[in-house]
Amino acid sequence: MSGKLTAEPTRRRLTERQADTVRRLTEAAVEEVRETGSDGLTVRNVARRAGVAPATAYTYFASRNHLVTEVFWRRLSALPPVEAPAEPLPEEARERVVAVLREITLLVSDEPRLAAACTAAMLGNDPDVQELRARIGLAVRRRLRAALGARADRRTVDALELAYAGALLQAGMGHTSYGEMADRLADIAELIVR
Repeated sequence: MSGKLTAEPTRRRLTERQADTVRRLTEAAVEEVRETGSDGLTVRNVARRAGVAPATAYTYFASRNHLVTEVFWRRLSALPPVEAPAEPLPEEARERVVAVLREITLLVSDEPRLAAACTAAMLGNDPDVQELRARIGLAVRRRLRAALGARADRRTVDALELAYAGALLQAGMGHTSYGEMADRLADIAELIVR
């Protein structure tokens, strides 16, 4: 086993071998949700699909909500950074915010079962989900602040964050699609960013 550390998941730092196990588990979770939906998702089934012992899977993920939230976190973390402009014009700031909101809203939009699972999982209250939810919220806030550049005041960022969270909840409850929600968020950003 290599002593080189390659990733920092919710619970601890990982060696390359451990990081590969976590990667296999998160990929298997996506496959499992695609085939069975979130109701059929268990850490035990994901472990079997990944070729990992259930006890090993539980070493990394305390619950199915933790596992699914990690999938969302990894996708969000893989997005390219948002470059902050020095002094954007109002219309440039709006365009950049719309692009950021669309990008994060559509992270799982092409996989409706995974999207529903992510929404439900992120509402979980176990400590590992809470930690990831905090990281996700901070990442979203940073992306919005970067998109706004010098126009990033607390109230504007708060309003955009609340709009985003509400939109994900609406889409997760099935009231609208994630694609439609991205369009509605674009309209909301037009109202908020001036």
